[in-house]
Amino acid sequence: MQSTIHPTAVIGQSAILGEGVTVGPYTVIEDDVEIGDGTTIWPHVHIASGARIGRACKIHSGAVLANEPQDLKFSGEKTWLYVGDRTVIRECVTLNRGTKASGKTVIGSDNLFMAYSHVGHDCVIGNHVVVANGVPFGGHCEVGDHVVVGGLAAVHQFVRIGRFSMVGGLSRGTLDVPPFVMASGSDSCRYEGLNAIGLKRRGFTSEKITLIKDAYRIIFQSGLLLVNALEKVKSELPQEEEIIEILNFFASGLHGRKFIKPFKN
Repeated sequence: MQSTIHPTAVIGQSAILGEGVTVGPYTVIEDDVEIGDGTTIWPHVHIASGARIGRACKIHSGAVLANEPQDLKFSGEKTWLYVGDRTVIRECVTLNRGTKASGKTVIGSDNLFMAYSHVGHDCVIGNHVVVANGVPFGGHCEVGDHVVVGGLAAVHQFVRIGRFSMVGGLSRGTLDVPPFVMASGSDSCRYEGLNAIGLKRRGFTSEKITLIKDAYRIIFQSGLLLVNALEKVKSELPQEEEIIEILNFFASGLHGRKFIKPFKN
């Protein structure tokens, strides 16, 4: 299938466009860019050097991809932005490439970034993630698969959000959000229970949801110190995949990281 490139678009000589790519008016695609088959790029998009865009993506007007990181330590080193397949990037979204810290910003497949959202340098975003309007991710954030982040929530640099979690709109995301939960709060994100509806939609059984709920009841409501609560979860609950994932998330951040806590009644 032949690509369609508007005559006003500017395409770098070393840019590689796959089959069936559509490029709209006044779009600029720099050298050292690769774009997969069937991707559609609307007018007035800027894709900078170092971008690696997957197949069947949709990139809407005003988006800027792989521009220089907004990091004062960045000194012009060669870095990359990777975007997976079938990801939708709406109007005026900015996705920065990495710095020498990791060399790349990585975004998975089947994601939706709504208008004016931003992904900072060296972030790792999973698959099937929905990022609502106006959400900024600071540098070095890690976001698991099937996460939803509500509009205008602000996610601080180095924050981790576990799989299947949901962060409410207008939240202040300065604390790590473990997998399978809901969190929100304008002062700081707090635990609001399981993302039960989201889990059901993704095929989690009632037994699995109850098991996850039991784990978080111990972690957040037992009154134990976190390290002791994790030991209790490990010793008292069946060590199924989801429980191991929860334990690993907390264990990997016990030294120097801060996690969400439940709201106090």
